[in-house]
Amino acid sequence: MRRNSLAILAILALIALAAAIGFMTIGARGSWSFILSFRGTKLLGMVLVGYAIALSTVLFQTITNNRILTPSIMGFDALYGLLQTLLVLVFGAAFISGLDARLLFLIEVTVMMGFSLILFRLLFSGALKSLHLLMLAGVVLGILFRSLSGFLQRIIDPNDFLVLQDRLFASFNSIDSQLLGVSFLLVGLVSAIAWRIGHSFDVMALGRETAISLGVDHQRQTLVILLLVSVLVCVSTALVGPATFFGLLVANLAYIIMPSAKHRHVIPAACLLAIITLVGGQTLLERVFAFNSALSIIIEFAGGLFFILFLLRGAIR
Repeated sequence: MRRNSLAILAILALIALAAAIGFMTIGARGSWSFILSFRGTKLLGMVLVGYAIALSTVLFQTITNNRILTPSIMGFDALYGLLQTLLVLVFGAAFISGLDARLLFLIEVTVMMGFSLILFRLLFSGALKSLHLLMLAGVVLGILFRSLSGFLQRIIDPNDFLVLQDRLFASFNSIDSQLLGVSFLLVGLVSAIAWRIGHSFDVMALGRETAISLGVDHQRQTLVILLLVSVLVCVSTALVGPATFFGLLVANLAYIIMPSAKHRHVIPAACLLAIITLVGGQTLLERVFAFNSALSIIIEFAGGLFFILFLLRGAIR
């Protein structure tokens, strides 16, 4: 089984490499210094976002022991939408568009991380210590944030609303190169911590009681993983916008194609699938369909269909 898993990972790595080479070379004309800089920045951004979304989804499903959940259930997407709406309403679309991208990125990450820390502090690290209550609070707050966003969007200037609409959909084609450095730093730090505690992931996936009986500090490990997931989601959302079903799609495809459910096989498979989907999909859209559609729309549509099929499959069982 281990040999089969490594063989599948090798095949996925080769496909991801081929997708990256295709993205960099297909239709390339002119100076290679410009092509490498322009396309290389977009490629690095898509690799980083795909990796962050895949890793955060697998880790979140591990601690919740549920493969139909994604970190978006905690209300991060809705909070991002509310934050963008408030910024455009208060300062105007022209001011936000002219604002330094690094300052805007810092504001978005700080607000979303602050929200997650307050939520974890009140509902998980205090006397309550309930992961289910935490998720329920995330669902309720997500509904509240979406309702407030919908109300505020009705009183925004129509011209500002057009700009706001673009910011509320994930865009893998316009990742700001100024944000890649700090994003790589944050994701690298999270990856180092995840690597250090990775030996407990397989035990955590067995459930709370089993993990405790096997000597794992379930409460502490769950809190650490929640914080890691929050950082990954905040970084990916601030870079490209909310992507609701993408993580669900690649994480469950990884569980399906891998013969082993061990995290040292599933996590790299999910990350490689995410990179293949983003880089390969963007190459097709740019070179075959000439930018006639948005990759995020296709991915969310496919992810939504997969989610419904996954639910129907479970209901039949």
